[in-house]
Parts: sequence; C-alpha cells; structure tokens
Amino acid sequence: MYTALSSRCVASLAWLRRALVLGGLAVVCVTPRAWDAERMLESARRLGPRALHGVQLLQPMLAGLSDAEDLKRLDAVNRFVNQRIVFGDDQQVWQMADYWASPLETLNQGMGDCEDFAIAKYFSLMGAGVAASRMRLVYVRLQLGGSSGISQAHMVLAYYATPDAEPLILDNLVTEIRTASRRPDLTPVFSFNSDGIWQGTGRQSVGDPLARLSRWRDVLLKARAEGFL
Repeated sequence: MYTALSSRCVASLAWLRRALVLGGLAVVCVTPRAWDAERMLESARRLGPRALHGVQLLQPMLAGLSDAEDLKRLDAVNRFVNQRIVFGDDQQVWQMADYWASPLETLNQGMGDCEDFAIAKYFSLMGAGVAASRMRLVYVRLQLGGSSGISQAHMVLAYYATPDAEPLILDNLVTEIRTASRRPDLTPVFSFNSDGIWQGTGRQSVGDPLARLSRWRDVLLKARAEGFL
C-alpha cells in the first residue's frame, strides 16, 4: 500500500521548505463562513458529472453533521473521502509535477495524491462545522518497511480537540482514525492551516500561510469559489 506513493510528495516537501524560508507573497484574506449549497452545485456542474454526483452525496452528509460532535464528523468525512478517491500522483492526474487540487477538482477526477486527500477532508470538515483552528495539514516523513530507515514524504490531516490534546490523524493510507501515538511511522516536519504555519506540530506559528504558501493560498481561493468557505 505504501509503495503507491510517488516521489512527487518529496518535491512538494522541498517546495514547502523553500516557501517557509522565502516568504514575501501578497496576503489574500479568506474569512471562513458557512458553505454555500447553490454555489457548490453550480461549480460542480461546470466541472462535470462526476463532481456533480459527488456534491449531491456530500451536501446531505454535511447538512446531517451540522449538529454532530466532532468525532462523528471526522469519521463520516474521513470515510467519504477515502472511499470516493483513489490514489494517483499529479503527473497521472494532472499531467504536471505538482498541483494542489480543490475539493471539487478531486471529486471530479476521482483521484488524487496525499495532499488532495488531506485538502478535501479539511474543507469538508469545515463545511460540517469543525473549526479550522482544530485542524492542521501536516507534512510528515513516513517510515517505510519498519526499521529499515527508508522514509518518504507524505501529508495527513491532524485534528486537535484542544490546543494541548494529542492529535487524531486522518490518512489515506491507514484509513482508521488513530491518535498520533498510534502512528509511530509518521514524523511531523511542517504543519499549517488557514491561520498559521508551524515547525512540526509546535504551538508557535512561524508565519502567515496565506502570505507564504502560494499553493495553499490558491486552494483556499478555489475552495471559496466552490462554496466551501
């Protein structure tokens, strides 16, 4: 299962490191708000029938989770994305070396890489009512083959019930949601969300993600246009 990952994630990790060092990009303000059903449907219609079918399944789920506890939201969204999307690297899906897809783009393709799984879960969970401040997209080193010393770049979504809580990990490889301590194969490198960037999973942000991560800023803008924000 792990061997399905591509070297593209390694390139993304190198890019993120450069972005953290260079910075200097213009800030785009993205203010969270309730998801827009009509805008989401219209965006899906423009993309194609697969996106439209996905949204027609996603919207009732999000509406049904509006009053649910976060753990139920996590489980439902994690299952939805993992069951509807299959792994494919960016060269296979988009014919380019590195592309961060919006949630509807991923639904329309039916395929995505590790970032696309994490991004789709992040915005779907926001639509279900989970606060962005409780989630981080985390670049990790994934240990392959036990203690062989071989590792590969990967991305997961982490959920924090409180700032000091042990995070829960949502992954496309190990589909069961587990606490971080039950994922010793993952070593955090960088993490980020709509509000900040962190070294590893630290508590002190090292920058503005919208100003310093151009691909993330682009995804946020696409997600807003699709009605997720």
